[in-house]
Amino acid sequence: MPKARGTIAFRALGLMVILTAAWQLRAEDAKTPYPSMAPVDQYLMEDRSSEIALARSAAPESISRDAEVMVLGRHGYETAVQGKNGFVCVVERSWTAPIDDPNFWNPKLRGPICFNAAAAHSYLPRTYKKTELVLAGRTKEQMVETVKAAIASKELPAMEPGAMCYMLSKQGYLDDHAGHWHPHLMFFFSQTEPATWGAGLKDSPILAFDNSWEQMTTFLVVVREWSDGTPDQ
Repeated sequence: MPKARGTIAFRALGLMVILTAAWQLRAEDAKTPYPSMAPVDQYLMEDRSSEIALARSAAPESISRDAEVMVLGRHGYETAVQGKNGFVCVVERSWTAPIDDPNFWNPKLRGPICFNAAAAHSYLPRTYKKTELVLAGRTKEQMVETVKAAIASKELPAMEPGAMCYMLSKQGYLDDHAGHWHPHLMFFFSQTEPATWGAGLKDSPILAFDNSWEQMTTFLVVVREWSDGTPDQ
């Protein structure tokens, strides 16, 4: 009988350990709903014309109608429309988010964005590089190390003066909580002090993201209207 009771107690302890581990895994999944990359198909848009239209919705029609448009293919971004005004419009995917963002692998994310020429020359190559790496099966950590090395070697350039973009699309999906968030502009600098713009200070309309691993600071300014001229409400 003592042996039987010991066996029952051991099994009960084992069950408790298993249940505790399962609960911890569920809790971890709740914190990180997208712990790894989804199948590539989930990041692609089936209709090429829909992706072109979504990319162009990032900026007013007066800008986006003459912009180059890139769409995502299985190995990276591909030219869908040749441009003639220096702007480039794309739909960014989740891996352009900060590396600690819980939405980093969220396959639902669609970020319409139109870059001016300076940003197309200096910021956009980073998006292309990240995209090629993750579509080639690299882990987040491998992607970060490769991009860091490319920045250090000058393979990826520093930000050009005046580099900026429009993100004014009502059709975007930036994360599971904010949806399309608010229409805004972003300005890209090689790493600088956010306080020089008064970013993040009380009543300041300017936000900043200081991305040390990419040696870059992004300033963000919310505006009142979407790309179609309707007010943000």
